[in-house]
Amino acid sequence: MGNFANLPAPTPEGGLNRYMQEIRKFPLLEPEEEYMLAKRWVETQDTEAAHRLVTSHLRLAAKIAMGYRGYGLPIAEVISEANVGLMQAVKRFDPEKGFRLATYAMWWIRASIQEYILRSWSLVKLGTTSAQKKLFFNLRKAKARLGALEEGDLRPEAVKKIAHDLGVSEEDVISMNRRMSGGDASLNATVGTEGEGSMQWQDWLEDEDADQAGDYEARDELEARRELLAKAMDVLNDRERDILTQRRLSDETVTLEDLSAQYDVSRERIRQIEVRAFEKLQKRMRALAQERGMLPAS
Repeated sequence: MGNFANLPAPTPEGGLNRYMQEIRKFPLLEPEEEYMLAKRWVETQDTEAAHRLVTSHLRLAAKIAMGYRGYGLPIAEVISEANVGLMQAVKRFDPEKGFRLATYAMWWIRASIQEYILRSWSLVKLGTTSAQKKLFFNLRKAKARLGALEEGDLRPEAVKKIAHDLGVSEEDVISMNRRMSGGDASLNATVGTEGEGSMQWQDWLEDEDADQAGDYEARDELEARRELLAKAMDVLNDRERDILTQRRLSDETVTLEDLSAQYDVSRERIRQIEVRAFEKLQKRMRALAQERGMLPAS
């Protein structure tokens, strides 16, 4: 896709302030200009056109990346991964589909960040149960609903509420919250010098394209994931499909003990079948997503 070595890159030394100032210099594109640049890239592999498409959406990538800053990982690396996803999106974008690049790029940016998070967090850190993984990916949203995003250690009542809502122990909530409390700047931190000219992170990250595309993107992503899941389930036999559905895909999780009685095998055997089925399903879904260009090839 050409050499993007001259893209601005966030570094711990340079700081987010400088990076945000740099990417702010790149103008957003009008719809017709975006369409013509994308067409040039598709038809002639014009790297200058691709470069302009990428740089005009760096603010969108940074905005999405900042939403993942509570995972205890260096925000500069999260932004870099977001930019990788953005470049993948530009590479595969089809302007003839009739929607804006931001709509398509959001999925790729989020997927790239989430892949980075999962690579960076070992299973020991994540926890081995589905409930703990659910906690990992939902704790920030749960804290936001309670107005507790800026807290260090959570108040006891907040811990109790989150533990109940997510089906984990209060100890798990406290432990995960401490792991995920990184030292990155708040979105409300002031950028630049104090006074009339000072702004906040949100002001620097605004991108109207993202707001226009949000509903379409979310609906399209949900439908795509549902379709992939339904198709990938074919890789499982009847018993695997039933056990996995009752253990991980139902609103009310069925216990190992109940399934043990239902299938007349040990609880450990049910657990083994569940784990194997989940691994098979993940592998099949990834393969299908790669076939459809929804994920980069391994």
